[in-house]
Amino acid sequence: MPDTRHTRLLIIGSGPAGYTAAVYGARAMLEPILVQGIQPGGQLTTTTDVENWPGDSSVMGPDLMARMESHAREMGTDIITDMITALDLSSRPFTATGDSGTVYTADAVVLATGAQAKWLGLPSEEKFKGFGVSACATCDGFFYRGKEIVVVGGGNTAVEEALFLTNFASKVTLVHRRDSLRAEKIMQDRLFRNPKIEVLWNHTPIEIQGDDTPPGVTGVKVRHVETAEEQVIPCAGFFVAIGHAPASELVKDQLTLHNGGYVWVEPGTTRTSVPGVFAAGDLTDHVYRQAVTSAGMGCMAALDAEAFLSAQE
Repeated sequence: MPDTRHTRLLIIGSGPAGYTAAVYGARAMLEPILVQGIQPGGQLTTTTDVENWPGDSSVMGPDLMARMESHAREMGTDIITDMITALDLSSRPFTATGDSGTVYTADAVVLATGAQAKWLGLPSEEKFKGFGVSACATCDGFFYRGKEIVVVGGGNTAVEEALFLTNFASKVTLVHRRDSLRAEKIMQDRLFRNPKIEVLWNHTPIEIQGDDTPPGVTGVKVRHVETAEEQVIPCAGFFVAIGHAPASELVKDQLTLHNGGYVWVEPGTTRTSVPGVFAAGDLTDHVYRQAVTSAGMGCMAALDAEAFLSAQE
């Protein structure tokens, strides 16, 4: 027989939203269980310097997440190293099955499984992640003051990232595989008017080039989609802006989703379409996607869950 554990509040995910929900849930005496998932600490564990977390002028991403985890533990959260592979929200108590075989039952659930940036899948892209390759301009743009940057993508995200990066970079090259952008017209107008931005049409990146000691990007090799002609664009930073994929697979057939798979929540709350199930952080936030906003939503989710459980009693 599989091991079964019951909790008043089950938190799935261990980024800023999950750990903050855990702190507030524990303070409310809900004795929460938090299941960390496949990447304990979330996206910040793949980030080097974080300079936009209030109270820390500079902190390493993995260190910040370790502090959050420690805080949640000290408050009384039971943190489990496991990954939820199945979730049944059809009736209460809700039932979650872990990869370990453990079955978790809960009176309320906070979903904080996050979202992952979509990557190109190049081996060299993986090699230089955190050393010149990024998927978050607001996180890492500051490190490229006075340097040349390449952004890949053609939607609103790519245009927004390129425009934002002109605050720091001496030049931004936007590489797009087609001959027109998908971004909104007003965004395109701003892009084309910016003297720091050059658009390279009908090209795709095929290799990120760089140094090994110390590791760092020096250029991006691109290929023309029609002629196959190749060239290298010198740069110190390469930003991938081809969208994000919310980790909503567990609930895609059980909760209302919108905007390409993000979990819908009632405006001004973290309440989803199923009573007793709450969502926080990048799983539901397709606009801001920042650690501090995720943490704020984690707080909201725990308070919403406490109110729900109190009403049930």
